[in-house]
Amino acid sequence: MARKSRGKTPQARRLGLFERMLRWTFGKVFGLIWWIGLRTAVLLGLTLGGATLYYYAKLPPMEELLDGREGGSVTLLDRNSDVFAWRGQQYQGVRTETASPHLVNAVVATEDRRFFSHFGVDPKGIARAMTQNIKAGRLVQGGSTITQQVAKNVFFDNSRTLERKLKEIPAALAMEIKYEKNDILSIYLNRAYLGAGAQGFEAAAQRYFNKSAREVNPAEAAMLAGLLKAPSRYAPTTNLAAAQGRADVIVGLMQDQGKLTRVEADLARAQPAALSRAANQKAGGFFADWVMEAGPAFLTKSTSEDVQISTTFDRRIQRAAEEALDFVFETKVREGSKAQAAIVVMSPDGAVRAMVGGRDVGRTPGQFNRAVQALRQPGSAFKTLVYAAGLETGMQPFDTFYDAPIKLEVAGSGTWEPKNYTRDFKGEVTLTEAFRQSINTVAVKVSERVGRERVRALAMDFGVTTELANGPALALGVSETTLLQLTGAYAGILNGGRRSLPYGMLELKLKGDNSVIMGADRQAPVRVMDERAAGHLVYMMRRAVEDGTGTRSILPGRPSAGKTGTTQAARDAWFIGFTGDYVAGVWMGYDDNTPLKGVTGGGLPADIWRETMLRVHEGLPVSPLPEIVPEQPRVLAQNTPQSPSGNDDDVARNILQSVLRGIFGNN
Repeated sequence: MARKSRGKTPQARRLGLFERMLRWTFGKVFGLIWWIGLRTAVLLGLTLGGATLYYYAKLPPMEELLDGREGGSVTLLDRNSDVFAWRGQQYQGVRTETASPHLVNAVVATEDRRFFSHFGVDPKGIARAMTQNIKAGRLVQGGSTITQQVAKNVFFDNSRTLERKLKEIPAALAMEIKYEKNDILSIYLNRAYLGAGAQGFEAAAQRYFNKSAREVNPAEAAMLAGLLKAPSRYAPTTNLAAAQGRADVIVGLMQDQGKLTRVEADLARAQPAALSRAANQKAGGFFADWVMEAGPAFLTKSTSEDVQISTTFDRRIQRAAEEALDFVFETKVREGSKAQAAIVVMSPDGAVRAMVGGRDVGRTPGQFNRAVQALRQPGSAFKTLVYAAGLETGMQPFDTFYDAPIKLEVAGSGTWEPKNYTRDFKGEVTLTEAFRQSINTVAVKVSERVGRERVRALAMDFGVTTELANGPALALGVSETTLLQLTGAYAGILNGGRRSLPYGMLELKLKGDNSVIMGADRQAPVRVMDERAAGHLVYMMRRAVEDGTGTRSILPGRPSAGKTGTTQAARDAWFIGFTGDYVAGVWMGYDDNTPLKGVTGGGLPADIWRETMLRVHEGLPVSPLPEIVPEQPRVLAQNTPQSPSGNDDDVARNILQSVLRGIFGNN
């Protein structure tokens, strides 16, 4: 039988040729890819290596990177040397080795669980983040390690571009080569911003818990670590509930990663971190703003150093003022009212103890301070300085004036006819009676008799530095001033007629240095009024409280003196007064000058003043007022209804009597 041919069929031969061509093609392509890939890898390796060396060369010693702030900080101390406010970027150093282990565990568990095992870049973390972002359809998770975050903080801005993310890699590698893991984490712990002006975990622990980062417990550590995600949103001083909720999440992470036992985690949840008293009270914001503005900018707002300022602030008195304001608005003002109010409390020498710059209606830090920045007409509250000028020139509390219609010619404005608030006239009255009832015509007559320039000069001597009117309406308080300035003027009256300019700063030092850089910028007490005249004025002011326009301010069992003030159309209402210990001023009105409805200085402002002073004096012994009760009445030649200033003989006699008193006294 013939044997079959072993030769391949044409079809088989064609398949073999195709296979060889395919193998040849794939081999060539693979070879090309390998050639390109190898060279690309070498090029990338060289580039990465060069970039890593570049960043390595730029890295300073680790200690120089711990404080990454652009500016310094200001810590404010109250009159008892306790911290009550912070400004700027607070910083205090801490190292990984000395920080609480709970804090280290919380930060690592939150930000980079494989921090101690990766080489600066975590491929697993990047892959996990990419997966989560793809699932969510948006950026919900980042893949940066702690080392990359430190590199970004040291070398780059906050832009989120691909170029910057790529640059982070060699910078992170350089850090891993240059520093130990604990060093990198130390830099991170010190440079992270954690809200409320706190830079770094030590500053944040002091700010929120009044303790060192070395001492924080698991709940506190979790709250601090939770701030890394969104320091403004989760700052416990802004939203404690949100901060505690975020801390619960961190506690769960620490438990899952074996950093907390179940018992420790349950305890941290059951006893969440709470703010320290200083942080919780948020006391003295307006006062702190005022002190910061009063000091030189290079040592306060723009300081590059860490500054400590001792102040006159009294936390107890501040709390009294805030509680009084809240009480009156909750019990006596219609719900939803947008009316504003401000309070200043000071000692007789001008030391400001408390300041409320406005009600907490959507208040944000650094908001408009109505006690210091608002220029408002004081109305009849300014009359106290008019009568002070009169008494200083020789008038006496029982001198008589005639309350009747008067007409004055004002240059460029024609005839001016001041009216009384009651729209009636009482005829002959004493100075004390006119002050007690806040009679406008008599205040104008006193001002015209002593001379407007004398009134203006005395007001300025007492510390009212705002521009004062030139016309006769000066006597009725038409000139704008601030609550702080006018309250300071009243303090001068309580201080025996000696100027008491408001002050809040006692001394300024650099932290860690006991040398005083700046002391209180106080002027020596200058006598503005004769002590006897000041004592007579205090007597008149006491009468205004006891049976005049200020009766709603009466303090049971404690003598007080003061004066009401209400401007035209009731756009502003004031009450300023004092006891033997403290002076307090209250203003009330609308920011847009809308008239108040049914409010005068003797109404709600007097109520606020009374509630403030009741709380301020709680537990304090009763101090007498420095009043001098006038001797028997004497009668001056009366002014006629048509003559506001009396005749020339009266004026000359008064001037002569004033000179003689200055030489021989008042006896």
